[in-house]
Amino acid sequence: MQIIEDLRILAQKDVIKIFKMTALSKSNRPLEEEVIFSQGLANKSYSVSTENIHVTVWPEFLDSKSSMIGDLFVWAYHVRIDNGGTDSVQLLSRYWRIIDEKGIVQEVNGEGVVGEQPVIASGSAYQYSSGVHLRYPSGIMMGKYSMKKITDSDAFEVTIPNFSLDVPSIKNVVN
Repeated sequence: MQIIEDLRILAQKDVIKIFKMTALSKSNRPLEEEVIFSQGLANKSYSVSTENIHVTVWPEFLDSKSSMIGDLFVWAYHVRIDNGGTDSVQLLSRYWRIIDEKGIVQEVNGEGVVGEQPVIASGSAYQYSSGVHLRYPSGIMMGKYSMKKITDSDAFEVTIPNFSLDVPSIKNVVN
């Protein structure tokens, strides 16, 4: 238990430690949520609901992981998916569209999120953290999840809110 406590303290100081803690505590969702959201609530959040699925994203610029010569800017983003519906759902895949301040587009498609295709029971939530890097200090991300209801396998799409990726120390941000 002391290791978990030490990791919790470190996680509140450094988002990279949050990723390690998430990997160590997959069976302990309340601890995982507490750590990510104690870090995430200090940042601006973005939310949207689709078919009783509420998605909230907290982007976070990682200054210590970005390049000193200014050609690589790194952000973590923390996502919470709340199932406000009456049916359990499974997240099958994700699609991201990432646009930097110069208009360069990256698209990402893939199964699940962070190696999982979670089932989210009615009234519960799932969360994860991931990251993105850009060549410029500003950008925007948008996307969607493909999900299905467990009861009847009806597939549907859930919108991920558009969110801004901006270096906090730069005043003239595009987004």
